[in-house]
Order: sequence, then structure tokens, then C-alpha cells
Amino acid sequence: MENTTLQVKGMSCGHCVKAIEGSVGELNGVETVKVDLGAGAVSITFNPELVTVEKIKETIDDQGYDVE
Repeated sequence: MENTTLQVKGMSCGHCVKAIEGSVGELNGVETVKVDLGAGAVSITFNPELVTVEKIKETIDDQGYDVE
């Protein structure tokens, strides 16, 4: 398993947390997703053999948030 933390702009409330944790959490290979609204960060534990960081970023972007 690998860990990564992405800086995400546009998150401001509980709905944002649920949208990101729900969509990223459904990806095959993602073990955990933790959103930190205060820091504007999303921490993900994932299996790189099953899902890429690019796919995770794309999924967050599809929810309407900007990944740096």
C-alpha cells in the first residue's frame, strides 16, 4: 500500500467531504480516504497495482474540485 496527500481547492463543507470520500473510496484499490477541510488536503491509502494517483486526481476533479 502507498499513501499520498493531495492539495484540493474548493472544499468548504461536509457535503464536500462526503462527495470526495464517497467517490474516491469507491475506486478499486483505495483503502482509506481522509479529507482535512482546514488544510485543504485529502489523504489516501491505496494499492498502486490497482489504481493510479492520476485516476484518483481525475475522480476528485470530476466532483468539481481543483487538485494541485
